[in-house]
Amino acid sequence: MQQDFWLLIDMEMEMFMNQYTDTIKHVLAIVGVIKPIILIAVIIYAIILWSKGIFPVLYRLGNGLSRRRIAVFAKSENIESMTILLLDSKLFKQKNIIRITAISDLGRAEEASVYLVHWHDWADNIDALLKMKHDRFPLIVYAPYDKGRIPDDQMKALDGKRNTAITNFRGRLLNDVVTAMITTSFK
Repeated sequence: MQQDFWLLIDMEMEMFMNQYTDTIKHVLAIVGVIKPIILIAVIIYAIILWSKGIFPVLYRLGNGLSRRRIAVFAKSENIESMTILLLDSKLFKQKNIIRITAISDLGRAEEASVYLVHWHDWADNIDALLKMKHDRFPLIVYAPYDKGRIPDDQMKALDGKRNTAITNFRGRLLNDVVTAMITTSFK
């Protein structure tokens, strides 16, 4: 009789376990279906974020580096120094750099979409350059600190133009050119 009792309890436990085992299997089956759906949704969301945020920046930068022309306004050794700075970075090609050394060459800059100016060489002609500059094109002015400040009235004129940056350091100059290419449009 005692054996029957334990046999009955054993059978009850087995039925009880079978019932829960089936429930656990159903729960795991549902989780097994939900996990890949969540994973696919996260991957799609990441692709959307990447295509909205990073891809346009990379596209603009790549387009700018390969196609945009940079007009370098400087004279004598400064034109050489600024051109070498751009070329040594290995970001820009020689064919994309237009050297402007005199006011009579200003028309050559019409092909360029980025203007890079050595302030002390072009301070007297900056008004002609500002008249020629389109609002959507960046103007980066390099004014080395050891050669004096830009006068306040001319700083005001530069500030009145969109997409204008002024820098006193050569390292910052290259950074401003790359940033300008990312943040401005190119047609």
